[in-house]
Amino acid sequence: MVGGPSAPQRVVSAGSGGFGALAGRFLPWFFVGLFLLFVVAFLIAPTVVLVVQTFIGDNGFTLSYLTGLWDYQYRVAFENSIILGIASALVGLVGGTFLAYSTLQPGAPPILRSIVTSFSAVATNFAGVPLAFAFISTLGSLGMVTIGLKHIGINIYAMGFSLYSLTGLTVTFAYFQIPLMLIIITPAIEGLRSQWREASDGLGATSFQYWRMIGLPILFPSLLGGFLLLFGSAFSAFATPYALTDGNIALVTIDISNVLSGNVMSDPQVGAALSTGMILVMAIVLIIYSLTARYAARWKR
Repeated sequence: MVGGPSAPQRVVSAGSGGFGALAGRFLPWFFVGLFLLFVVAFLIAPTVVLVVQTFIGDNGFTLSYLTGLWDYQYRVAFENSIILGIASALVGLVGGTFLAYSTLQPGAPPILRSIVTSFSAVATNFAGVPLAFAFISTLGSLGMVTIGLKHIGINIYAMGFSLYSLTGLTVTFAYFQIPLMLIIITPAIEGLRSQWREASDGLGATSFQYWRMIGLPILFPSLLGGFLLLFGSAFSAFATPYALTDGNIALVTIDISNVLSGNVMSDPQVGAALSTGMILVMAIVLIIYSLTARYAARWKR
């Protein structure tokens, strides 16, 4: 037969086409399955283990570990962690939002946005022990900035500031919280159409009225989501606070480390209860975020 494929060739072609269709159908599910397996192994399973250890003791079911979180030591740790999370998240929210808005102004030099964005991408990943060392070298009791301010008659430690306190931790966290918020909120600010501002001005609205009735309602879900992310980042931080304060400030993550690795008071079930408490705090925050974001999105309907 001239000009046509042979019978074996047609069989191979049909077979390869069937294999390709089969692979195209099941390959995505294969990777989805791997992702779900990863989630189960490293997120769901550890959470289940923590909950079981919290409520199951040597004699069976117990609430003693969970109610023990109301002891003064652990209650203060949760209070300090929540205060640190809220304070650093607010600093990052305000600083990152205003910085992003300033760099996106029409009159801002284009190179300014490139510099700020590049620095933010680096600063968001600069945390842990290196960040603590950097701030000890600059704002510590013998840091360069501290000594420099003393030479001009300003003693920030005599004025009540201490890098090794919740205030100092908030200042330290601002180094990566502000750039992180800038990265989060920049796309939302870019989504504000110039036509909305022009229509607002044409109707005689003031700048305050524009932001109160148009700008902030549109940005609110992004602002709230960014605040939640910053809060979670600070609330669950361990390396930076421990390296900066040597564990002298009561925080939940530091207490977990103490009860899991301490030579004197090693108690894994107390650590599991503290971890479960952190999960409950984040769950409450997520519920508040979900309800608030749903209410804020009603203007779109």
